[in-house]
Amino acid sequence: MLPLAPTILAALAQAEPPTTPGLTFHGAPRPLADGAVTEDWPSFRGPRRDGIVREAPLDVAFPESGPGLVWELERGEGLASPVIADGRLVFTHRVAGSVHVDCHRAATGERLWRHSFPCDYSGRYFDNGGPRATPTIAGERVVVHGVGGRLVVLDLESGDVVWDLDTAKEMKVGDDFFGVVSSPLVVDGLVVQNVGAPGGPSVAAFDLETGELRWGAGTEWGPSCASPVPATLGGERRILVLAGGESRPPTGGLMVLSPKGELTWSYPFRSRTTLSVNGASPLACGDGVFLTVAYGVGSALLRIDANGKGEEIWRERRGLALEFSTPVYVGDEVIGIDGASGQAGAVVAIDPANGDEVVRQPMEFETEVPGIDRLVGTSLGKGSLVHADGHFWILGDTGELVVARRSDDGFEEVAHASLFFAPETWTPPVIANGLLYVCQNNPERDGTPRRLLCFDVRGR
Repeated sequence: MLPLAPTILAALAQAEPPTTPGLTFHGAPRPLADGAVTEDWPSFRGPRRDGIVREAPLDVAFPESGPGLVWELERGEGLASPVIADGRLVFTHRVAGSVHVDCHRAATGERLWRHSFPCDYSGRYFDNGGPRATPTIAGERVVVHGVGGRLVVLDLESGDVVWDLDTAKEMKVGDDFFGVVSSPLVVDGLVVQNVGAPGGPSVAAFDLETGELRWGAGTEWGPSCASPVPATLGGERRILVLAGGESRPPTGGLMVLSPKGELTWSYPFRSRTTLSVNGASPLACGDGVFLTVAYGVGSALLRIDANGKGEEIWRERRGLALEFSTPVYVGDEVIGIDGASGQAGAVVAIDPANGDEVVRQPMEFETEVPGIDRLVGTSLGKGSLVHADGHFWILGDTGELVVARRSDDGFEEVAHASLFFAPETWTPPVIANGLLYVCQNNPERDGTPRRLLCFDVRGR
């Protein structure tokens, strides 16, 4: 499916304010600049699942109040990102006992269709019972994996069900501490997911059009909170899965797969702590793979050859250790927000060749919070970041937005705004067609509800 022409996108942006329930339309975004480079954001962490999007120019000169708000939408529980393709935004969230998969116009917020299915999932470790896994748009299809194990493929145009599989029931997959968190990958017409069925398969591939199980790989490791990632390593296409969830003793690690499901190599990488997860997705760095896990594990760099076999280049327990936020690989550096206990909130750059820290820069703020008559000290916490137009777009876990660029001696703050003050802002920001989408995952103290917000960051 080809992207919409700029004239069509402009027409959508100039549409009359829609009447979708819970939607407030503030005004159309600026037109795209002449020669603007834009991309869709059809899956978790962007078009290549690496946290990098080719968008330019983007406006980083916004005031302390933040970029211009295009629209905001009241929403239910959940931690999933929106995905955008061909002018449509798909978002999944939970209200009471139902999960809603909603399709909206990306530029106006107007809802085009809704598909709902029941959900009685109840988390053991925190109250949010909404979806964790981000949907994937693949051509004319939308793939959704619900927190309770419901794997659904929908038609992007109509929202009609193409197929529906209860992986928890049919594949005997348990809760795994936090339900289904891993976001599905679509490659070569297959839906690839770390299902972690007892006794196997650890990774399963389903036909995108029929739901037929096409292949399964691995028998030992359960489902993790990390998502499958496509990569080219040693000149060959691979699928990287960091598997391993609830088990006693805890087991898990990296699985290197061919697109046809051949398990070419595995590498144990998991905390010895029972109550732990593998959360950050693998990160391809040239022919290397960077792994990072909290709970006393740390980071490692593996090199994968043309046969899909690997070797450990280095492994370091100290330093960068991310619980679920995945770093990016930019300028021959791995850059992420440290999530280790006592170190959270620092932006860290490391040299993947040897694991050495090049920069460690804490970012702290004083924020006005509704209902509190003093400034509150905040940090990025276990935040997330993406890279676009030469800048790092960083979202702290209470709603701080920072745009920074790499300088000779660290990270230079270019813009900063407190978008809101709400905990569990763990969903990575999304940038597509010059618009920034941010998920507010909890209400604010003043009663402002959970929202999906769309900001105009189109460069002039």
